[in-house]
Amino acid sequence: MKNQGYYSQFGGAYIPEILASTFDELETAYIEARDDPAFWQEYLDLMSTYSCRATPITRLDNLSEQLGGASIYVKREDLNHTGAHKVNNVMGQGLLTKRMGKTRVIAETGAGQHGVATATMAAKFGFDCTIYMGAHDVARQRPNVFWMEQMGATVVAVTEGSQTLKDAINEAFRDWVTNMDDTHYALGTACGPHPFPEMVSWFQSIIGTEARQQMLDRTGVLPHRVYACVGGGSNAMGLFSGFMDDKEVELVGVEAGGRGRGSGEHAARLAYDDATIGVAQGYKTYFLQDRDGQMQDTHSVSAGLDYVGVSPILSHLHETKRVRFEAATDDDVVAAMQRTVRCEGLIPALESSHAFAQAYLEAPQMSPEENILINMSGRADKDIFTVADAIADPKWRDFIIQKAAAYQMENLNG
Repeated sequence: MKNQGYYSQFGGAYIPEILASTFDELETAYIEARDDPAFWQEYLDLMSTYSCRATPITRLDNLSEQLGGASIYVKREDLNHTGAHKVNNVMGQGLLTKRMGKTRVIAETGAGQHGVATATMAAKFGFDCTIYMGAHDVARQRPNVFWMEQMGATVVAVTEGSQTLKDAINEAFRDWVTNMDDTHYALGTACGPHPFPEMVSWFQSIIGTEARQQMLDRTGVLPHRVYACVGGGSNAMGLFSGFMDDKEVELVGVEAGGRGRGSGEHAARLAYDDATIGVAQGYKTYFLQDRDGQMQDTHSVSAGLDYVGVSPILSHLHETKRVRFEAATDDDVVAAMQRTVRCEGLIPALESSHAFAQAYLEAPQMSPEENILINMSGRADKDIFTVADAIADPKWRDFIIQKAAAYQMENLNG
């Protein structure tokens, strides 16, 4: 499937000449690490002692009974240190950064989970750290910004473009061009120029490797369907990689349907028919773009899924029909999150809740003898402001008003 970083027609490394030597260095270091069993063992040891791996699977007993049909299981990536799957990738890239002798890391982030994970990695390994984040995302993910800064990272609010993830990626690449000698760009998803899609998927494959064995140990059979939300695609590639060769397991990726098909306010690249193939940010894939190749604005209730492109590996899997892609609307996502919280006591991130929404829609049409597995890629602590606004919780609104009034009074008196 892969040839020089391509997956059929998708992928590649469309980079300026000034970055060619840096990418050559990164690819060489990655290949050497990938082929070194001691490196992977060091990675496994780090993840088991620092990030609670292996994360368990949990059966949703109540919702399996309420919905009828298939039994629903969840892969608990929310139990990772930092609260999401993102730490799998950044800890691997942190070890690679040490291997290359770099002293500074930079990253982009949308929902903030990758930013927190990168700041965590930098604090542990002693790297300087700068995080680029769209100003719009900074405003709606303030708790994550707070923790990044507490860990010593410099958070740069990007005010260009739509002020979301694609703009943060652009700024991170600009930084890298001028600081190549001592800086590694810890790209957070399975996108961008080669070797990032393959490398990020490799580190995230720990999810699928664990999940496949856990489902066999727990149920005696493989799941009939597995679901993962899809922004750039790292958590999906992580889960799907464990079942890629199991043709009897259907793989379902769920994108951000936003305000619905035809609204122009979504981030569904593969589930809807609004995206076209193009080249941007160093690689070839499906992008939401106009006829002139200009990137369009996206929308999602979840800050982590509103990316304009998608992993070239997933584009290939879409065209070969190995992965089925669906989209969940904002309203369905919030409802699925509320239902999971109320019925199971789990708090899936808004990103993860896209996968839950689609699974809840399809489970009742399946047989009671069948099992499905959802990747709970993160938890919703970071989403408290967004969720409280979405459900118009009056107690939360009053709390914010009172806090703001107290802060204003304190400043006036001070």
